[in-house]
Amino acid sequence: MEVLAVCLNPALDRGFVIDNFKVDELNVVPNEKNTMTPGGKGINVAVILSHYGVSSIATGFLGGYVGNVLLSELRKKNTLITTSFLRINDETRENIAIEDTVNHTLTEINSEGPTVTEEDVRKFIKRYEVLVQKVKVVVISGSVPRGVPNSIYGELTKIAKKYNKFVFWEARDEIITDSIKITSPDVLKYDMRRSEKVLGNILSTEQEYINAAKDLIKQGAKLVILSYKTIHDFVANEDGVWKFSPKVQIDHSYLLGSGDTFVAAMVYAYLQNKCCLDMARYGYAAAVAKTSYLGKEPPSVGQIEEFLAHVTTERVE
Repeated sequence: MEVLAVCLNPALDRGFVIDNFKVDELNVVPNEKNTMTPGGKGINVAVILSHYGVSSIATGFLGGYVGNVLLSELRKKNTLITTSFLRINDETRENIAIEDTVNHTLTEINSEGPTVTEEDVRKFIKRYEVLVQKVKVVVISGSVPRGVPNSIYGELTKIAKKYNKFVFWEARDEIITDSIKITSPDVLKYDMRRSEKVLGNILSTEQEYINAAKDLIKQGAKLVILSYKTIHDFVANEDGVWKFSPKVQIDHSYLLGSGDTFVAAMVYAYLQNKCCLDMARYGYAAAVAKTSYLGKEPPSVGQIEEFLAHVTTERVE
């Protein structure tokens, strides 16, 4: 196996394409515009990687009827995905995404998810330590359920580093802030969908983003990606900071799945022996390519290569 995809708070994703979506009214969705797929950021990365011929083990916490449906749907996806989830008593969450291509909006409704016991966390860490020895790369991505400490990314990365594994994170600020006190990943991508907060500080100016990216490099990450105004990214490594921008128009209603595509494409690039900045450029091109159509299906490797020409990289520091 090549990748361990850690998704601590998986979800059953329901997607609806509703043009001219109306609040407080009945909205009818045609069957062909209604999807149900296994989700959660780590699971999404595993599914995308399977399209690129990369094998993975998906792990995390799973429970209840929704958990059973999610597992069944995930096993149908691709034989390159192996599953090793810890079963818990609480019900796995469901997420809803409503894409409106007329008004160019994406509305997401995410359940908070289950509560996990301390005993479940201990059992999971034991399972994880066995699984991590079987792979080359670890991806830890997404939210944590109630009962799981925000520092869990750091704990899991510390174990991975013991076995010399290359580690990717994508998470929100509260998880990164607590986890980075323990150790840093190799590649750190902030999930900034809810806020522009980095290490507890609200960012607004480009210089603040540049400084935050440099601070995260100083704390031990080899590559840092901070999303700026949704469609741009500040990318840092030990050699400097760059601003990535698209040369094409991006429709915000098509953004669903672009962040997970970014991470998966970086993992794929790493396995193809690309170095840090080239990894980030490849991931960004994949994310831009993903926004050229609706749905969760990832762009092909050919499309990613094509979209590399639609990316500008400007050195800013």
